Amino acid sequence: EEIALSVMATVIGHSKSKNRFIIDAGWMAMSRDRGTAGQRIDQGYGLVCDLDGRPAEDLIVTGANQEHGLVTSRSGEPLDFGLYPLGTQLRVLPNHACSTAAQYDNYHVIESGSIIDTWSRVREWK
Repeated sequence: EEIALSVMATVIGHSKSKNRFIIDAGWMAMSRDRGTAGQRIDQGYGLVCDLDGRPAEDLIVTGANQEHGLVTSRSGEPLDFGLYPLGTQLRVLPNHACSTAAQYDNYHVIESGSIIDTWSRVREWK
């Protein structure tokens, strides 16, 4: 509820034999930070949410290549791929907002599902 940013990602592939789907957001989009790995609940590379920012039942990003993320169920239960067809857009709440924010030149401010402003990144201390 207090996370300042999220990364929009799109489901671009299904790997049913590995019980995971692939999104177009990897460590370049979300950072390689696994800061929650030592905590009671590990959030992988990020918590998967619907477009409104509500956490999706049991889904986390468990792997991250440069440009692709791998989404699996935390519990190991089989995924319902019908709920996430190719093209589905999701939001990922990354583990480290600072590292994630550093990857982008601009940020979209969203209210009620619509972009209401765009903020440019500040690249220097004044």
